[in-house]
Amino acid sequence: MKQNTAGFFSRHTFSTPEENWNGRFEWYDKMRKTSPITYNEEEKCWDIFLYEDIEAIIKNKEVFSSQRPVQQGEPNILSLDPPRHTQLRSLVSKAFTPRELNLWKPRIEQITENLIDDMKGKTTFDLIKDLAYPLPVMVIADILGVPEEDMGDFKRWSDLLVAGPEDSSAEALQRLQKLRTQSITEMDTYFEEIIKYKRTHPKEDIISILIDAEIEGQKLTDGEIVSFCRLLLAAGNETTTNLIGNTLYGLLEEPSHYQEIQQNPEHITLAIEEGLRYRSPVQALHRIAKEDKEIRGQNIRKGDSVTLWIGSANRDENKFENADQFIINRKPNPHLSFGKGIHFCLGAPLARMEGQIAFEQLTKEFSKVCIPHNFELLPIQSAFVFGLKEFPLEVQEN
Repeated sequence: MKQNTAGFFSRHTFSTPEENWNGRFEWYDKMRKTSPITYNEEEKCWDIFLYEDIEAIIKNKEVFSSQRPVQQGEPNILSLDPPRHTQLRSLVSKAFTPRELNLWKPRIEQITENLIDDMKGKTTFDLIKDLAYPLPVMVIADILGVPEEDMGDFKRWSDLLVAGPEDSSAEALQRLQKLRTQSITEMDTYFEEIIKYKRTHPKEDIISILIDAEIEGQKLTDGEIVSFCRLLLAAGNETTTNLIGNTLYGLLEEPSHYQEIQQNPEHITLAIEEGLRYRSPVQALHRIAKEDKEIRGQNIRKGDSVTLWIGSANRDENKFENADQFIINRKPNPHLSFGKGIHFCLGAPLARMEGQIAFEQLTKEFSKVCIPHNFELLPIQSAFVFGLKEFPLEVQEN
């Protein structure tokens, strides 16, 4: 891996798939030890690498703002500060209460069972294409109240929202920005039509709930509803897809781990948390300093951008013993993969439930799976979202 500064990741590109998949963690380790807080001249932002510093910044909403410009449309709740953030979060959180999730559990189990039924009898299958991607998208489609047959568009849109450019050239960045703008326009138009329909045909789904909701006597605008739908679609499926894929990859790097959770299903919960820590689906968060702040002798000025490398915090040896090892029964495991504080991921309980059900049914149906000898890594091309585009597996007989 290139042993350079933060500029390596600022371009969001990687020289090889292996560098994308493994090299970033070597880079995190180097930066934690040599430059835990460093200013990235190229991107004009601060890069933060230590768990202690990242946790403190995430929790300090008074000094570090989540607000940032949006390319198109209304900002979503990830890029809002109180009081508007508090109002919107309180509203949409009603769809993710334990009671609501328990109501969704049978549907998630049925979707998972149907997907795994289609995988039965095969000697090979692609975990991402056959299970890890369609499961959360179908669940999110149900929650939003949109047709499952539009899944192809959902994947195309959400992939572009998190993608990085093909290379470090200005042309590649321009191509990506053009495709992303087009994707957002298509997505927004799609949801605007759905909202228009549901105003006269409401059902028990979150879009209908948001249409009917009021904050301090005012209805949400269509733009605010569209923005939340866009966030839920992209974050809801990308995070869970990569949670499942990254966790199973970690389990299969030491095959006995798969047998461990198969024989002891009660260990699946801890294995999922370790998968979230070891290869976090989201590798970084952003904040803006609202006032001057000194951290470890570095002067962060009001208005400065800050990148919080969650993937590094989760490998910080000051916080996690044997941090560079995948330990399936790690406990406690205070990883930051779902954030913390007021922006803790609303969909975390749903993602965990989907992962739990997926692994329960997968290990029940397939007694032994392994990574093929000719497996070639094909990671997502992004510095901030981490996972595999494809994950082919072989089914072995006992």
